[in-house]
Amino acid sequence: MRGFSGFALSAMVMATAVIILPPIELIPMLWWLEMSASILMLKNGWDGADKTMTYALVIGATIGWPIGLALTIAISVAASKTIALAVIALLAITLLAKIRMPFLATKPGLYGSGVLSGIVSGVAGVGGMVVAVYVLAADAPAKVMRASLVLYLFLSAGISMVVLTAFGVMDTSGIARGLFFAIPTMFGVFLGQQLFTERLAPYYRPFCLILLIGLAMLGLIRTQIA
Repeated sequence: MRGFSGFALSAMVMATAVIILPPIELIPMLWWLEMSASILMLKNGWDGADKTMTYALVIGATIGWPIGLALTIAISVAASKTIALAVIALLAITLLAKIRMPFLATKPGLYGSGVLSGIVSGVAGVGGMVVAVYVLAADAPAKVMRASLVLYLFLSAGISMVVLTAFGVMDTSGIARGLFFAIPTMFGVFLGQQLFTERLAPYYRPFCLILLIGLAMLGLIRTQIA
């Protein structure tokens, strides 16, 4: 999914693994997966991204990350699972429906999207999906969107590492899980990039989003039954 669309790696993992582990334990693992994927995709992201927009989003995310992580730590595990899955489903539905929010395509909307992305990253690890909503509102070309998402995820990784360490969330178990799954993640990203074809590009993102919505909804049902 990351190789095809440029985002949704963390959302996929969170939507499936949150049944096993709480978000607060998955978020540090996701940092390593996103970083390993970003290393493979950075060249294309750096060359094709809207850098001015991306830098502004990263600045906003710097403010939002501690807020989101503090919220995740403060609430119960059950509540954090429900919120994480609901956020994934809502953002995926917004992107699938191509709902444009014109007010986002302004300077306050740009920095506000960055802040919200940081908050959502701290809650569910899926800040890239908020950035995707912003890029949709900005009506950027698909290639620019994909490249900007890749660059955003790479640059925000440094900030998130500082926050995760400061909050004591980046522990040895998170590092071990992240490193263990980094190799299969990189293989998946490489495979996605190789299978990517321009002819089928319009279908990749809808497929990924529909899959995410289904997984998030199933996760919500399971958490409520449990």
